[in-house]
Amino acid sequence: MHLNEKKPFTLPLGSKAPNFSLKGTDGKLHSLQDFKDAKGVVVFFTCNHCPYVINSDELTRKTVEKFSNKGIVFIGINSNSANTYPEDSYENMIERQKQHNFPWLYLHDATQETALAYGALRTPHFYLFDEKRHLIYTGRAVDSPRDLTKMTVNDLENALNEFCEGKSISNPMTNPIGCNVKWEGKEKKWMPADACDLV
Repeated sequence: MHLNEKKPFTLPLGSKAPNFSLKGTDGKLHSLQDFKDAKGVVVFFTCNHCPYVINSDELTRKTVEKFSNKGIVFIGINSNSANTYPEDSYENMIERQKQHNFPWLYLHDATQETALAYGALRTPHFYLFDEKRHLIYTGRAVDSPRDLTKMTVNDLENALNEFCEGKSISNPMTNPIGCNVKWEGKEKKWMPADACDLV
């Protein structure tokens, strides 16, 4: 990259997955390196309060259950500021995980450094990485996460199916659909100036 070239806010396709060390709802620290033997990794930015997340969590559960036995690891990360949305506190994450028993790790990005490293735009925002942890899909899971009765496509499952079958991803980038990440010290709907639609 030349000095005058601006780094895009969100990880471009082909980028290496940024590592992290984040506390899970299980009280333990988890790192991307913990899953070095996984065939693929889905990192997704999520939260406790967003209706787009809440209304699509059970569909995400089905996706996780479908692909976990194919070597895919799913890692949910909550980067929202609890000062902006108290519902998104670590304590409330623990309670929500206890209540729903989600089949993915649920990690807390208290400093928001991981959200910035990945360029998370909304909740939910999904990133699929291959065996070498290069980004091969980013964006939404489905085209109507808030109202699944209007869903016409599951882009995440399509990408996962193609990846598991050894095919190239036919639609590797979509716009995430959901609430914006709640950034510390900013009003609820604020987004970084360089954050933009992916397509």
